[in-house]
Amino acid sequence: MDIVKEILEKQQRALEKYKPITVDKHLEVRLDIGSLLCTDPNDLEDKELKNNKEQYLLNLTRDNTQLLINGIWALPTERVDECIVAKLPEPTTVLPRLRKPPGPKPLTKWEKIAKEKGIKKKKRDKKKYDEVLDKWVPTYGFKRADAEKEKEWVLEVPKNADPNEDMFQKKIDLRNEKVAKNEIQRMKNIVRAKKVEVPRGGYFGPEVASSGQLLTAVTVAKSSTASVGKFQSKLPKEKEARGIGVKELIPGAKRKASHISEQPEKEVNLDLIKSVLNKKPKYDIEKAISLQKNENKLERESNPIEKDRKAKKGKGGKKGGGKGGKKPKGGRGQRAPGKKLGVGRKRR
Repeated sequence: MDIVKEILEKQQRALEKYKPITVDKHLEVRLDIGSLLCTDPNDLEDKELKNNKEQYLLNLTRDNTQLLINGIWALPTERVDECIVAKLPEPTTVLPRLRKPPGPKPLTKWEKIAKEKGIKKKKRDKKKYDEVLDKWVPTYGFKRADAEKEKEWVLEVPKNADPNEDMFQKKIDLRNEKVAKNEIQRMKNIVRAKKVEVPRGGYFGPEVASSGQLLTAVTVAKSSTASVGKFQSKLPKEKEARGIGVKELIPGAKRKASHISEQPEKEVNLDLIKSVLNKKPKYDIEKAISLQKNENKLERESNPIEKDRKAKKGKGGKKGGGKGGKKPKGGRGQRAPGKKLGVGRKRR
């Protein structure tokens, strides 16, 4: 009997490790299988929470997880490559976002034109057959430039072109200009989409710049020099910009260039030399006398002989002063009326 009882107890302990998959709740939990979310509306038991907090929360988490797994296993399954797969339904719980959802991407200038005119983008093939090379070459991207070099290994020089000009370098320069133009257009699209204010002269708005805007940009660029545009040469057939506020638009117009005048530079330098040479000095006699007196006084005070003379005069220069003077005779001063007369001082 002891052996049977021991076996049963051991089996019971083994069964306690594996709890049943059925979980009883007072209120049913809300399951969102699409988000793998389980919400338990039941109240917590305060007594068990205080006595054994860790074990109680562990059992509660295990039961709710078991209910979520039961819901997943209830979904229809299929076998894909020796694996059982269940397709999750759409989520029903609306989760909050950290940031607001992004809005629609603004259209570029070309996309707006294509949308207005109904132009649809055609999908290009990755490769096309080149009859010159007699093989398939990439339409764009990787190894496209190599195919172009192999195809155009020689270039024809036009009749009106310079025979000494490098046509290969000219083609490279044209390609670089096209790349730069595309980059400028891309930056304009970014500026237009973000509605950023940029310095004048750099961006002329969504349409092409007018002649007035170009003249304004030229005027601003010329006036941005240290000479306020004084020495800037004019372009052939250049017109002056109209309706420009000098103080508001032209940089440096608020300050006056003192070193620039209509008078020739040679005459300006001569006038400067004459003003320096012909300038007469102004004398202040009283101020000069006072300065000379102060200098003489300082010299006397700094002279060592004068210092010794003053020191001797302060110590024993006068009669009756210092160690070198005679002793004062006694009895010549007036006595106080209430003072008693005593015996004279003793002689040694």
